[in-house]
Amino acid sequence: MELVLTVVAPPEAGNVSLNLRDVFASAGAEGKSARKLDGGDTGVTDVILEARDLAAVRAALGPALADQGVDWCLQPTAGRRKKLLVADMDSTIINVECLDELADFAGLKAEISAITERAMRGELAFEGALRERVAMLKGLPVTALQQTYDERVRLNPGARTLVRTMAANGARCVLVSGGFSFFTGRVAQAALFHAHRANSLIEVEGALSGEVGDPILGREAKLAALVEEAAARDLPLSAAIALGDGANDLAMIEAAGLGVAYRAKPIVAAKADARIDHTDLTTLLYFQGYEQDAFIGD
Repeated sequence: MELVLTVVAPPEAGNVSLNLRDVFASAGAEGKSARKLDGGDTGVTDVILEARDLAAVRAALGPALADQGVDWCLQPTAGRRKKLLVADMDSTIINVECLDELADFAGLKAEISAITERAMRGELAFEGALRERVAMLKGLPVTALQQTYDERVRLNPGARTLVRTMAANGARCVLVSGGFSFFTGRVAQAALFHAHRANSLIEVEGALSGEVGDPILGREAKLAALVEEAAARDLPLSAAIALGDGANDLAMIEAAGLGVAYRAKPIVAAKADARIDHTDLTTLLYFQGYEQDAFIGD
């Protein structure tokens, strides 16, 4: 089986030199060739190798690259360019958890953030944790939603370039969030996603009612969104990337052809095909074999 290892170093890392021949050999793999994807002599490298067991090579590479300060992805060369991106929003495409920031305007950020953290780590059922947090915001003026978006929400580095580049190359890009449509609609427009799915906050006379519209979009609904989006375009799940950071993203990350954990909670990072911990979201383009001069920036 022909595999490709993509290693992406952050700009500040300088010249990263990795000798992985012995690591490959320990997993029954053999390196064949290498090329740069970033137009220079540092930063991003593709290595083509032959191996029988993808999982064995991944397992060998993990310890070898753990302390190198790089992000990496090992996958079959066939089909690495994906046709569907399904991405989480909070702390993935954007820099914050919108519900936590909204809670700040009610003076409840510490309490609500603690619940969010436990839910994202998989310690609490997502649906129940969402209802509990939203109930705490009953009576908050709906004007706080726009204020939260304007003052707190920013696209994470590389998000817009990722979406624009994949879309320009024929991919469908969908934002799927356990958060709220007020925010996904605006973030989808800012990052140029084709579509978005999220939960709805119920409003009564200009204030939040403390309730969430049913059904709640959580872990299984995110998986369903991935499956439905792929089926609508007659694509196998192997042609999709799923991207996220929390426990409610895990089902779609495990089902997609390439499941990627972005600055993720341990339960997600442990099960994803690849992780982005050190670099920005354009790394997902390198993982697909895009060269830097093919990126469509802001």
